[in-house]
Amino acid sequence: MKKTEKQKMLAGELYLANDPELVADQKRASRLLQMYSATTAEQLEQRQHILEELFAKVGEKITIVPPFHCDYGSNIAIGNGTYMNYGCVILDCNQVEIGDNVLLAPYVQIYAAYHPIEPEIRLTGRELATPIKIGNNVWIGGGAIICPGVTIGDNTTIGAGSVVVKDVPANVVAAGNPCRIIRHLS
Repeated sequence: MKKTEKQKMLAGELYLANDPELVADQKRASRLLQMYSATTAEQLEQRQHILEELFAKVGEKITIVPPFHCDYGSNIAIGNGTYMNYGCVILDCNQVEIGDNVLLAPYVQIYAAYHPIEPEIRLTGRELATPIKIGNNVWIGGGAIICPGVTIGDNTTIGAGSVVVKDVPANVVAAGNPCRIIRHLS
């Protein structure tokens, strides 16, 4: 049986993002994100309901300060007590798992999506995506970029402006471009 473009996307294979099913999913997410952005900080219950419709999994006591952007939402799972400040972006063309008590400073960018390096493949319009996993009790500083396929371990801090291109273990402080371990936590 032939895979759909969505199945290819979630399997980490080359896929076409302009596939009608994926475009419909993006429009759904866009509509929900517009509704979310139109709410006020006092409308916590309404915000929670929108997030429950948007995301694959939503924990309790989630705060996402608009504006927030994502491709689909349906590939994002967020644990309890997570806080995302202004301007966060998640390109969830594959699974993005965010643990409990994660703090994302303003303008953190999480990219599961990427383009082929070979120009002849890139020119076909096909894209790729690989999962991202962020553990529990992680703090990611402002403007950090989390690249495709990265796992960040529990209790880790990622410094502001870092570009995380490879896995970062648990219980460390890491920063820089490319992001590297600065120190280990006791």
